[in-house]
Amino acid sequence: MLRLSLRASDDSGRLRPVPSAGALHPVDTELVLGTGCPLPPGRYGYDPLRDHAHRLGGQPDTEPPGIRVELSVTARRTISHYGHRAWPLLLLDTGHATAALFLAAHALGMAVPELSLDGDAETPLAFVRIAPSLPAPGPGDPMCPPPSVRVPTPEELLARRSAPPPLPGTPTPDALRAVLATATKAGGSDLRWCVAVGTPRPGLMELGADGTTLRRFAAGEARPTLAAWAAGQAWIADAGAVLLARGCPQDADERTIRRTHLRAGFAVQLAHVTARHHGVAARPVGSWQQADLGAALGDTPGRDWIVHGLALGTLHADEENTT
Repeated sequence: MLRLSLRASDDSGRLRPVPSAGALHPVDTELVLGTGCPLPPGRYGYDPLRDHAHRLGGQPDTEPPGIRVELSVTARRTISHYGHRAWPLLLLDTGHATAALFLAAHALGMAVPELSLDGDAETPLAFVRIAPSLPAPGPGDPMCPPPSVRVPTPEELLARRSAPPPLPGTPTPDALRAVLATATKAGGSDLRWCVAVGTPRPGLMELGADGTTLRRFAAGEARPTLAAWAAGQAWIADAGAVLLARGCPQDADERTIRRTHLRAGFAVQLAHVTARHHGVAARPVGSWQQADLGAALGDTPGRDWIVHGLALGTLHADEENTT
């Protein structure tokens, strides 16, 4: 499970099955093992470079059978690289890592009876409880992947990577619907989701009230503005589409900030898997600066910030030039 989700595949530690801002991978993993596991009960630290679990202490008295994977962060490298933008990125990285564990468990046929992205504490920021001896949950279980997510095979989990920019080519309406449906279900009630598209009818689209159709709620080309808001990443202006998570008002308390960003990272990771299943290349975009989408649409400023994004495209630049 850890090999399919968090293990580094190179000596530098930058190449892993889960994305991270700047490939810095600040997320730390501890395992709390009960009975019925391959290792004796107790607390273990996980080293993703050596793919090794080392014992830290004995088993807590109240730990049930199975595994609880606790995720926290070592912030210094991300802070040194991103400065004041680091804290949201650390939270998004943790959300992505949680989703990677979630998918790896399902790919191996294990149950996920509990998943915490509530933002209640700074450490651990999130945890996943896995019960290897229980049957995998059914379609009605809240911890089952959303219906639009096909659980990847172990081989696909190891091979996944964020696509390098540029990402031109607009995805089909069916692909956009599936990506939006996945993100909406996985993101929780604190976030709203939309997708910015370009020609021939540029604008912002969201799922309709029925949850299955696309509805255009704003007209106009948004991608150049998104590129400026995303720390000046100019290539976003030419992306085929950009999935956006928005919410987290300016006066949000610390728990709300943690919860919305953790959930956004989790949902974007699942949306990324859905995009790949539909043949769409994708790349998470986490660094947003003063990205007040609500104010840009004429609503009250400071209430509807962009929290996370996923750039989508169907062609690489060299393919586009030959068509």
